[in-house]
Amino acid sequence: MPKQKKIPLRMCIACRELKEKREMLRVVKNGEGKIFLDFSSKAAGRGAYICDNSECIKKLKRQRLLNKVFSCMVEDDIYSAIEEEYFGKRQN
Repeated sequence: MPKQKKIPLRMCIACRELKEKREMLRVVKNGEGKIFLDFSSKAAGRGAYICDNSECIKKLKRQRLLNKVFSCMVEDDIYSAIEEEYFGKRQN
């Protein structure tokens, strides 16, 4: 019997649900302190995962969840940029 490959699970920082890693979006804080959405899931830095749905993206900004996850002050323009990038990708 072939050995089954383990599916990596991650918890959404907004809704706290465990889901498969490939179904989620990764937000990264890199070494320079820049925070951005990582659509490739390969960028270097500290990562946090969020569901690929608009409700969790809105909750991210509303509750300022990145401040808690990355233990630093995250500016409003970073939250806005993440929202714009997410909703922009969904329009295409």
